[in-house]
Amino acid sequence: MLIPRQKNQLAFVLEFKVYDAQEELKLEDTVQSALVQIEEKHYDAQLLAKGMKKEKIRHYGFAFCGKKVL
Repeated sequence: MLIPRQKNQLAFVLEFKVYDAQEELKLEDTVQSALVQIEEKHYDAQLLAKGMKKEKIRHYGFAFCGKKVL
């Protein structure tokens, strides 16, 4: 998580996942899994508790498979 110094700046929640061929069909599915995890586990709760507005919080999911990154 990247927390801004001022509340009017953007905050970023990042989730990094490694592609698992047994669970996902393609790398895009891994990205979606990362984004779902951010939502389900409420990773932005700390930011919201500090008074950050939801529209100032960006969620990013990254998927890796060897040297491929999405």
